[in-house]
Amino acid sequence: MKILVTGSAGFIGFFLTKTLLERGDEVVGLDNINEYYDVKLKYARLAECGINKAGIKWNAAVRSNTFSNYRFIKGNLEDKRELLGLFKKEKFEMVVHLAAQAGVRYSISNPDVYIQSNIKGFLNILEACRDNKILHLVYASSSSVYGLNEQMPFAVSQSTSHPVSLYAATKKSNELMAHAYSYLFNIPTTGLRFFTVYGPWGRPDMAYFLFADAIMKEQPIVVYNQGMMKRDFTYIDDIVAGIVHVLDKPATPDLLWSALNPDPSCSPAPYRIYNIGNDNPVELMDFIREIEKNCGKKAIIEMKDQERSDVVTTWADINELVANFSYKPTTSVQTGLHKFMEWFREFYAVEQFETSHVNNVF
Repeated sequence: MKILVTGSAGFIGFFLTKTLLERGDEVVGLDNINEYYDVKLKYARLAECGINKAGIKWNAAVRSNTFSNYRFIKGNLEDKRELLGLFKKEKFEMVVHLAAQAGVRYSISNPDVYIQSNIKGFLNILEACRDNKILHLVYASSSSVYGLNEQMPFAVSQSTSHPVSLYAATKKSNELMAHAYSYLFNIPTTGLRFFTVYGPWGRPDMAYFLFADAIMKEQPIVVYNQGMMKRDFTYIDDIVAGIVHVLDKPATPDLLWSALNPDPSCSPAPYRIYNIGNDNPVELMDFIREIEKNCGKKAIIEMKDQERSDVVTTWADINELVANFSYKPTTSVQTGLHKFMEWFREFYAVEQFETSHVNNVF
């Protein structure tokens, strides 16, 4: 298949791109390499896929030195003219849309960025898919869409009408926009609600990364809600395997869908929503202790009250994923954090890591 992966210099996009290339797909990666977090990490991910930083220019393809079936383009999703031209030229068969402005707390102080990237950018992707007969659009949603919902575990059949951050609202909007295009133009779309993804090459603004960095430097970490939180931490390899399973099986209409009892996760249109999580919520303080164990140091903890943009617990019901793809994540937090810390120590062995501390998911 010829596949466009947006956000290919990002955490999930990097791993997905490598996986698709290694199995023989032709991949074009698209990313604007913004400065939300240290771009050196993004360029390092690209280098792992054979993309030389010196050759990167706006809206021009750079061919990989490692994979003959990979080209990378630095570009903005908001540039509709360039995006439509790219689709027309390349004739993609499938699209995995992972590019977005990330971060819950950052959306409180920088709302305009989220509207431009997550709403306008996604609209442009949908328009490009509409014009080019794409066989399947898979896009990243988020566990944050569950918002005020306290039904556990979170199931795709539950309401997601009460988000508690603009970031979550944009992800919910993406699901609604995708459904409209699936219904009107028969575009197969699948939205994936990711649950707290972690692992090597991860985002420096995420809590586990900030925690590890601070603990190694013997600096304080900030823990919200007095540490009384749970997260369904999901290792990166499990997330990518889930994406590939879904990508290879385009969404189809649900012939049993009822307008009198509507299931929000499916439709008479070729539209589906799935959770991808570990189905095993972990106490935040237990997670921190596991990081301490791998660091060989104790954390200096500053407790703070819960912020309004936080949810106390996330827990993925993955029954639909298992039923339709015979797949579920299996990596334990112990194994995942050990692999992360091995990478962390190696990657930052020479240069001292400096984090911007943009925000913290906890």
